[in-house]
Amino acid sequence: MSAESWTDPRPTETPRAPREAQGGPPPGVLAVVFTGLFLAGLVLSTVLADGSPFPSPFGETGEIVAYFRAHPGAVQVSGALQFAASIPLAVYAATVSARLHRLGVRAPGATIALAGGLLAAGFLACCGLVSWTLSRTEVLDLPPLVRALQYLAFATGGPGHVVTLGLLVAGIAVPGLLAGLLPRALAVTGLVLATVAELATLTLLFDGAALLLPLARFTCLGWLIAAGFLLPRRRTRKEH
Repeated sequence: MSAESWTDPRPTETPRAPREAQGGPPPGVLAVVFTGLFLAGLVLSTVLADGSPFPSPFGETGEIVAYFRAHPGAVQVSGALQFAASIPLAVYAATVSARLHRLGVRAPGATIALAGGLLAAGFLACCGLVSWTLSRTEVLDLPPLVRALQYLAFATGGPGHVVTLGLLVAGIAVPGLLAGLLPRALAVTGLVLATVAELATLTLLFDGAALLLPLARFTCLGWLIAAGFLLPRRRTRKEH
């Protein structure tokens, strides 16, 4: 019997195309979820407090303690939602960093985005947990402790969170500009917003600089949503 007459009883397998690397959850959606949870904490806490805004850490101790004693439920909800918002932010940072690496970014930008995002998420989580602590009756019986915890919540959720959020924006904007991964106008805007966020560090030295916090925070949130939807999954142009 000739060699050609022998047949392999096993079925011939069709070669499989290599799978594309997993892209993770859509970063734009993660940014929307993060922003939605954060804003929900602000809105719901204000509604539950009968329209009274969260007290400034620069106010009088008596007024601050009175607010926390009168609205523990609002403070608890605010802290819980801030903590919840930190989770999609951390996932956003990891997803965007991985995507930048897959897009060929070898500069430190991708790592800076990851570090900034994880730090921002960590500071926001700490702020949420400290705020939750301020809703406990045992703590509210000690005015000096209430004041100290509010300062800590402000430091972590204010300059701590906003400054590191600026690092996340910068880590995406710089390679987005240099490698043409984002529209030029969006990338340049991101660099400006990141600079404003870094200047929020001055809040630790000058009380008046606290105005930079909401300015940088909310504009960076909008920028992260836009960048999350516009950052491509793969390169569409060949570099020369």
